[in-house]
Amino acid sequence: MNKVIQSIPVLDLDGHAVDLMTAYKNKVLLLIIYNNDCLGCTGRAIPLAYEFQQEYPEIQVVGIHADFINRAASKASIKAIFTSGEIPFPIYIDKQHRVYNELKAEGTPQWLLISEKGELFRSIFGSQDNAKNRLFYAIQNLIENRSTK
Repeated sequence: MNKVIQSIPVLDLDGHAVDLMTAYKNKVLLLIIYNNDCLGCTGRAIPLAYEFQQEYPEIQVVGIHADFINRAASKASIKAIFTSGEIPFPIYIDKQHRVYNELKAEGTPQWLLISEKGELFRSIFGSQDNAKNRLFYAIQNLIENRSTK
C-alpha cells in the first residue's frame, strides 16, 4: 500500500491557507513542485504539466511553488512566467519549502501523482524525457487501475 497523504498545507496566490487534500478531495492529483528560478521547471516542466492537463482531463494538475531563501515568489512573478499572463492550472505557494521537505522532494521539479484515495502513487524528479516517460506510464497505470476496480 502506498503512503496516504493526510494534508498538503499551502497558500493560494492571495495568501489564504489551503489544504490541497481537502480542496481536491476524491480527485487524482498530479502535483508539480517547482520554483520560478529553475529553468528546467519553467522551460520544460510547466509546459509538460499543461500538456498532461490537456491529455488527461480526469486528472487535476496543481502547481506548488516552493519558496526557498532568496527565491520566493509573488502572484505577479508566478503569472509572469506564462506568455499569456494567465495561469493555466491552479498554483499555490509553499512558504519556507515545508511541503517540499515533508514530501521528500529531490529537487525541482518534483512530480507527485496522488490517487483519489490520497495515496502517493508515484514521486518522480526531473523534467527531461526520462521523467516525462515515467510520468506518462505512471498516469496510464493509475488510470487503468482505477477503471478495473
